[in-house]
Amino acid sequence: MPANLTPEYFKAEKWYKSATTNEERILALERMLAVMPKHKGTDHLKADLRKKLSKLKEAGTQKKGGTHVDVFHVPKSGAGQIVLLGTPNCGKSSIVAALTNAKANVADFPFATNAPVPGMVAYEDIQIQLVDMPPITADYIAPGQVGTYRNCDLIAIVIDLSGDVVEQFGVCMDFLESRNLLIDAETPASDEQGNARAKEVFCICTKSDIAKANALEDLKQLCERPLEFVEISTVTGAGLEKLTGVFYYLLKIIRVYAKPPGKPPDMTEPFTLPAGSTVMDLATQIHRQLAEKLKSAKIWGTGVYDGQNVQRNHILNDKDIIELHFS
Repeated sequence: MPANLTPEYFKAEKWYKSATTNEERILALERMLAVMPKHKGTDHLKADLRKKLSKLKEAGTQKKGGTHVDVFHVPKSGAGQIVLLGTPNCGKSSIVAALTNAKANVADFPFATNAPVPGMVAYEDIQIQLVDMPPITADYIAPGQVGTYRNCDLIAIVIDLSGDVVEQFGVCMDFLESRNLLIDAETPASDEQGNARAKEVFCICTKSDIAKANALEDLKQLCERPLEFVEISTVTGAGLEKLTGVFYYLLKIIRVYAKPPGKPPDMTEPFTLPAGSTVMDLATQIHRQLAEKLKSAKIWGTGVYDGQNVQRNHILNDKDIIELHFS
């Protein structure tokens, strides 16, 4: 009986063949098994894939006791982590150098960055983590690099408007699509086990001061997805202020200020939570065990009167002030 494998299966198989780490191979195999048609024609293939998956998981368990250091593991910091993706000399390092205090290696030759370089971007009263990364090409991706994109909050494709936008965009999109890193109807943000899978993506268009004619328009026509495009120049500073605002908007987070009972609110260091969070979510972030003793809450902010008592499930808005009372 023929297997009649689907395009989604072959997409996952391509991901498996191009994977550079066992973690990626495991994710790809799990995806292949999930989208494989369920009939007798696939029984032998299914058994073979499960055998490969079992061996990879066993190998991963055996290595956990070692002292291997993953240079591509970047601990999250700040209100969110945004990781840059692009081809050689597209301007990734210049963005990090312009917006953060990180020592990004800005150079005119390719592959000057060979490991992640994180820095903190200030947006109003919060900090957002921005991570420079080694460039990718159609033929080369650094081993372990995919993991950084898999674990971040947001991916920013960086395109040099003075170069070949068609080639750059094609390389980046092929990288993302072949590794199931793009959120769509077939690829959710996480799998059934809660493992990170796909990410929201947007596009930073650099070197606007020397851009080719109609480069941005050509780039937008290439894109079949509703991506956000931000045009900037790190030389003139054009678009940089707008870019930090786009970071905040696309991270889909809110700021909430805590007010101790009988005291003024602390307006210097807000708590950041995903949009749609509740009063209980805030209490849990402050102290998980103490949250169970939440008795009542007062709020100053959007859609309420000052000092209004609200329930645990009240949806918070950006810049709300909350006073929590515990029993």
